[in-house]
Amino acid sequence: MHLLLRTLLLLIASSRRPPLAVWDRSSLPLRVLPTDIDIAMHVNNGMYLSLMDLGRFDLMVRSGVWKRMRRRGWGPVVSAETISFRKSLQLWQQYTIETRIIGLDAKAIYFEQRMVADGEIYARAYIATRLVHKGRPVSQDEILREFGEPPADLVLPEWVHDWRASSALPGSRTPAPHGWA
Repeated sequence: MHLLLRTLLLLIASSRRPPLAVWDRSSLPLRVLPTDIDIAMHVNNGMYLSLMDLGRFDLMVRSGVWKRMRRRGWGPVVSAETISFRKSLQLWQQYTIETRIIGLDAKAIYFEQRMVADGEIYARAYIATRLVHKGRPVSQDEILREFGEPPADLVLPEWVHDWRASSALPGSRTPAPHGWA
């Protein structure tokens, strides 16, 4: 909810920015706002991932995919993510969110996102997303019909498969009982 207004404004602003192909890299310039920081006066670790949502929306809107997804009733959901931090973004600091799709498989679309300031990476995340329609996943074939075929050199790195396998929870229709050992 804390980024709802900012997201709505971004959806409008991104529609006026130069178009991209969905397989291109998006660069979204932003500034650290008071709502982005924590008591230590830098961007809160959880806020990085929320802000990265804006980068993915920018890519989707500028490529025209967002409009086509909404027309079909598809919604994006994150199924896994991992992030590493190098430096802290400070209040009022200018930075960009760099976003690109690094590949897809039968279950997810994978993004790499970076927070960059002064030409340096401050944080990097990898996000696995799914598209869903009425609570069910959208097939890879349907996604490729809307997105178009990826470039031939877009090959999902092998470590991504290992990461997904090692961090996966059971599917939502499979029991996942809680019990600390």
